[in-house]
Amino acid sequence: MTHIYEPRLTRTEITKLRPTQITVGFREVELKRKEWRETAQTRGDGFLGHHIVPVVAGPKGRLFLVDHHHLVRALQEEGVEHVLTSVVSDLAHLEKDEFWSVMDHKNLIYPFDVAGLRRHTDDIPKKVEDLKDDPFRSLAGYLRMAGGFAKVAVPFSEFVWADFLRRRIGLDYVNRAFDEALATAMKLAKSAEARHLPGWCAIEQ
Repeated sequence: MTHIYEPRLTRTEITKLRPTQITVGFREVELKRKEWRETAQTRGDGFLGHHIVPVVAGPKGRLFLVDHHHLVRALQEEGVEHVLTSVVSDLAHLEKDEFWSVMDHKNLIYPFDVAGLRRHTDDIPKKVEDLKDDPFRSLAGYLRMAGGFAKVAVPFSEFVWADFLRRRIGLDYVNRAFDEALATAMKLAKSAEARHLPGWCAIEQ
């Protein structure tokens, strides 16, 4: 006999969700805000129903986002107060230090700052609204959407690409001339220099 297991969905306040990363790309957040505005009036509930937010239950019953940080930030900025969440792992019985250690070993956190430097888990914001902007994360997101690399099931793959780009393109250039920086990023993405990165899809010469 086959059993079909379906996730248990809970309507959760965004203000009660805790991030597991320090940064997002604000340009990508803005894209998701635009997507929400285009659908909110006609099929807002359906949109939310198709974007279930996975969370881990942590110490003191707190819920930690393990995906969709950009979307949740965008929805919050648009005035949405609740999202549908699904608990994918229950670690509520662990003490704080052990919880973060387990999350780290499971590759469920990305405690790197806007300079790409690893920070202590205490530096991860406690609120979605306090996530910082990493322009290179936006650049990596736009690069993937433009076909620069493939979407793959590798945790934080776009952050890995962001760090690759950060080492090769100036921040001022990204802020001042984003489209031109994206073109530069595309050339880098198609080079053999990027062949070790997740989702690399260029043809080796």
